[in-house]
Amino acid sequence: MATKSRRTRDGFGGRVDDVDVRSPALSRRQLFGVAAAIASLLILVVRHHGGGSATAHVVAPVRVAVSKPAVAKLVVIDVAGAVRRPGLYRLRSGSRIDDAIAAAGGPTAKAQLDTVNVAAPIADGEQVVVPGRGAAGAVAAAASPPDAGSSPTAPLDLNTATLEQLEALPGIGPVTAQKILDYRQAHGAFHAVTELQGVPGIGPAHMAQLKGLVIP
Repeated sequence: MATKSRRTRDGFGGRVDDVDVRSPALSRRQLFGVAAAIASLLILVVRHHGGGSATAHVVAPVRVAVSKPAVAKLVVIDVAGAVRRPGLYRLRSGSRIDDAIAAAGGPTAKAQLDTVNVAAPIADGEQVVVPGRGAAGAVAAAASPPDAGSSPTAPLDLNTATLEQLEALPGIGPVTAQKILDYRQAHGAFHAVTELQGVPGIGPAHMAQLKGLVIP
């Protein structure tokens, strides 16, 4: 303990005996501990008011989802009959028969569009057939009219048959009958019944139904 002497006077100007004031002396280790505590406290204050605020203002980036443009769905159709360019075409889903005919170059002069619903929608894999007035079939039918006395069960000549006669055959409807006429006009006269298999839509089942009912 350090001792310090101090003289004082009373309130009337008299001298009072010396009073020893003793103050505790701090060791070097205690002073170092106090300094370390103060330094730690300052660091906490700085982090709280300085570094902490900087961390609080960090904003995470916002990811914006970008939508991909929708791809138009296509359908594949077969356009046949009285059109300028028959064949397979790819059109947008929701297209109409009128769009299919336009894609095939439009109707020919012999096309009978009044029998086709051009406003009807088309489906994938569908065949669009535009009927036409078969010039070759009409001329052949006029030159060789059917015998009025012939039996109705007599075989039908594929090279002279009209559209109505072909429609009367089992398994042959208006569309397939028109295909037979179109095939005959494009490839010439039939030389064998088996050539019917080259007509789109006629398969083994049709050939079995037509056996004995048609001749080349």
